[in-house]
Amino acid sequence: MGASRQADLYFASFTLPDFLNYLLAAGALSIVFIPIFLSHLQRGDERRAWISFSVIANFILLVGTVGIAVLMALGRPLAELVAPGITDPTDIDALVRLTRIILPAQFFHVVGGLLSAALQAQNLHALPALAPLVYSAGIIIGGLIGAYYPQLGAEGFAWGVLVGSIAGPFALPLYGCIKSNMRWLPLISFSDPDLRRYLWLSLPIMIGFSIVIVDEWIVKNQASYLAPGTLAYLQYGRTLMKVPIGMFGMAVGVASYPTISELVTAGAIVKAYALLCRAVRLTLLLTFAAQVCLTIAGFEAVYLIWGLSAHRFSLSDAQETATVLTFLCIGLSGWAAQTLISRGFYALGSTWLPTLIGTVIAAAMTPVYVALRLRGGAMGLAVASSAAIIIYVMVLGWLQRRRFEREAIARGTTLEGSQGMLRVALRLAMSAVVATGLGLLARIQLLQWLPDANAMTVIGRATLLCMLGIGLYWGMAHLLRVGEIAEIQAVLLRKIRPAQAPDTPHQDS
Repeated sequence: MGASRQADLYFASFTLPDFLNYLLAAGALSIVFIPIFLSHLQRGDERRAWISFSVIANFILLVGTVGIAVLMALGRPLAELVAPGITDPTDIDALVRLTRIILPAQFFHVVGGLLSAALQAQNLHALPALAPLVYSAGIIIGGLIGAYYPQLGAEGFAWGVLVGSIAGPFALPLYGCIKSNMRWLPLISFSDPDLRRYLWLSLPIMIGFSIVIVDEWIVKNQASYLAPGTLAYLQYGRTLMKVPIGMFGMAVGVASYPTISELVTAGAIVKAYALLCRAVRLTLLLTFAAQVCLTIAGFEAVYLIWGLSAHRFSLSDAQETATVLTFLCIGLSGWAAQTLISRGFYALGSTWLPTLIGTVIAAAMTPVYVALRLRGGAMGLAVASSAAIIIYVMVLGWLQRRRFEREAIARGTTLEGSQGMLRVALRLAMSAVVATGLGLLARIQLLQWLPDANAMTVIGRATLLCMLGIGLYWGMAHLLRVGEIAEIQAVLLRKIRPAQAPDTPHQDS
């Protein structure tokens, strides 16, 4: 689709489905449900665990079906709220149709999220991890069909979203649960204590509009006022920024959350906080490295992914997207860290505070998005997005330390002496700033030596820039005595060095 109005419409069509997903607290299903399910398994009551699953899943099915029907019926008036800057009737018709195709996919995402949570609570992570890949494959296949039949346009991608959501997020974890002796019972009980606990923990996520969620909605809303293709630039940049977030932040968060929850349940608050902080520090170490690479080699990354073999995505489109990506990446480490920090609150059973803080920041920052859009267009929106998430993470991290400290004192211990997150975060940020500055200077010289835009030149330029940037970042972090550097190096050395066979005495024949 390139950076076209059609791409704008496709990306905007996710706003209402994402809104429904948010109202059903789908993003927190695993976070809220795992402790409930796990508590029954730890007591050896597997039957009760599946009863809880059934009651909650059937409630979600009921509410989700009603929500999809309502949003489909109100698709047209709501589309004008989603993208008020898009006024052409033909474009609005296309936006409504795309939205209605994608809406049912949320049904499978939400129910599939609960199925994945049940698997994760049993330490079965393979199928939940594979589900997003199958989902993405569905979108890709739909897009290829849309390219083969141009009259479909963006609808090819939209149908791919729907089919992919059925095959990946829903079918795979369902298969895994069936293999693990799932018992999904036809039960609906509004008085069930686990359903009430689930609703109580999910309620702040459902009714609050945290900056973590609404940031993308605000950006799309404001970008609709800008020139056609601008929303696409922002979305392409955000998509590329999400790669290291998924690789590091989400992966570490999903893997560490069950263990943190178990430690909290067992009363080992100091150990839980130490594990959480270690996970955040390692995530920051890796995401700041990715931030350096995406900033100094952003154009090359964008062009290789979207422009090299496409006739609708030009060099100028790649440059515009790379510029937006540079400003979005200012907040990259914040986005990765919040996936872990918020889980620390959820492990303590505190879902209200992160949402309340996020909602306050969203309300306070909304005028900033508007003002920066008026002054800086897409770059202004990218700066507003980065500033909002950094403020959120800093406030949330400070409050989390205080909350864990109170929990520790209540159990007769203290966090005194426990290494936190802020000091390492500041050192890594300083390392990233120095590496990025020097890397951008080197980029100017490298463009004089390798100015072409063919595949080999772009790949070579990207490789050299990333090696230089990450090398500078790694060296600066080492000079600033970031302890996690030595930890990562030790792991890499163990992977690289072959196992040495023990010495054996020589035997004569």
